[in-house]
Amino acid sequence: MSRPLRPRGSLHYDKPSLSLDKLVGRLAERGLKIPDEGRAARYLRHIGYYRLSPYTIPFQQNRSDHLLREGIVFDDVLDLYAFDRALRLLVIDALERVEVAVRAALTDHMSTTYDDPHWYMGAAHFRHRGKHEGLLRIVRETSEARLSGAPELTGTSSEAEHDEHELKGGELTSDDVAPIHRSALEHYLTTYGTPDLPPSWLMMETLTLGQLTSMYRNLDRRSDRTAVATSIGLTAPVLESWMQTYVRVRNICAHHGRLWNVGLGVYPAIPTSPAISWLRGTDALPERSRKRLYPVLVSLQAVLATVSPRSSWTRRLHELVSTRPPMNLAGMGIPANWADDDFWSRQIR
Repeated sequence: MSRPLRPRGSLHYDKPSLSLDKLVGRLAERGLKIPDEGRAARYLRHIGYYRLSPYTIPFQQNRSDHLLREGIVFDDVLDLYAFDRALRLLVIDALERVEVAVRAALTDHMSTTYDDPHWYMGAAHFRHRGKHEGLLRIVRETSEARLSGAPELTGTSSEAEHDEHELKGGELTSDDVAPIHRSALEHYLTTYGTPDLPPSWLMMETLTLGQLTSMYRNLDRRSDRTAVATSIGLTAPVLESWMQTYVRVRNICAHHGRLWNVGLGVYPAIPTSPAISWLRGTDALPERSRKRLYPVLVSLQAVLATVSPRSSWTRRLHELVSTRPPMNLAGMGIPANWADDDFWSRQIR
């Protein structure tokens, strides 16, 4: 059941559009020191005032008049923006590995357990019939859209065709380098008539992270949800919680939004099972940190410990965060001595 719409506001928006020079002037009026206005204007042109101005908030005296503290310069704001961008790129790197691992675990378990490449077409695997029908509709619409698209020609063979040829013991020749399908999904659709939808391992790649999360949550058998979660070092309830959080975090990263101190609204469950990799210290996750980004970072490393144990992700996180001022750490909910916890230190070493 969808939530009722909130009532619309009653005011009329009449704020004028401002030129780059006037936007630079507005920042200066709020107390930002701008040694080179031309340089500031160039950054606003390519970043946008709307995107950059929220990074002035941590430097404000108070929120009512937007005035900045004494001595804050344009590069202070720009540095915070650049840090947040680097943080997003680092987080999206971990999210990609986790997402790919979940896709692989789900399709591998279900396809082999039920000996059916098209297992997802069966309603018996799902709790809510309506959500299952929605899944099939999404896959069908994606397939129809792919079939309606114009064919794309390319001068090299696809990885799938290359692998298939090698399995047959052949060597690639100029005859093999021919116009091919844009994707494995298109190859399936233009080659096979039944089943009308692609096998699980192709279908899984058509889903967004949100759709993948919904599909996992809708699996009917607890044993299936548990098997998928166990393969990446988690329990089913924890994986479900973390995936919901990752959807929110991934959307922020994909739209280049502010991440370091944003309120996510949905946070990862704190695991109680000793089998799940987590912080070791009793006070390693203060209560004030639980509604910040920090537990998300911990959860990502917890999964990476299973799916990518030799990853340098923690070291890169440490290099990025260790030089930041206390303001940044507080905004993310990271304790000052966070790297001393064995959960992190063994990876940093």
